[in-house]
Amino acid sequence: MSQAVITLSSSKNYGAWSLRGWLLVKFSGLEFTEKVLPPDDADMRAEILLLSSSILVPSLLHDGIKVWDTLAIGEYLNEIKPKAGLLPADRAACAHCRAICGEMHSGFSAMRSSMPLNIKAVFPKFKTWTRVDADIKRIVDIWTDCLTRYGGPFLFGKKPCMADAMYAPVVSRFRSYDIPLDPLCVGYCTSIWTLPAMQEWVAAAQQEPDDFDELDAEF
Repeated sequence: MSQAVITLSSSKNYGAWSLRGWLLVKFSGLEFTEKVLPPDDADMRAEILLLSSSILVPSLLHDGIKVWDTLAIGEYLNEIKPKAGLLPADRAACAHCRAICGEMHSGFSAMRSSMPLNIKAVFPKFKTWTRVDADIKRIVDIWTDCLTRYGGPFLFGKKPCMADAMYAPVVSRFRSYDIPLDPLCVGYCTSIWTLPAMQEWVAAAQQEPDDFDELDAEF
């Protein structure tokens, strides 16, 4: 069996979808190498600047099979590594997990555009607007429901799954933009942020030059 290759944008500081795909492979336990797109690649720019929902980054190549789109990557990894638990074994919990992953995949556009992923940045007392507040409230409701229903510390229990990979960039956004949260959600953010895989990604992001000045918030 050939080693998997995951293709990522060249920026770990700004690449929210690349972070999701990379975490999914990490959580699955599949051995992989990284292929990084050059800064002038069209798909890389599209991901970083939120220009398109049909970008081909990240993508996973495994055993001659190429999978793009983060949800498809997660589903594929769940098929080949079922013991990793990327999706819950319980049918009802699995459906719930798929639903909130889909909601993250297609929603929260106001938050994404107003609060782009910027791991290195800190914006104290960042001012949000009504549509962003609605997105934040919905995310907090999702987290609260899952953590209460499944017992934490992750969204569906004791180990991170597909949903945690999908919402990990939101954890970083909430940190960067100083979003106030209740203790339950603060605890969840800490659980995600301190994961070894997350810290590995953050450390790499911290080493990047500031090449994408147009993404820095001006509030």
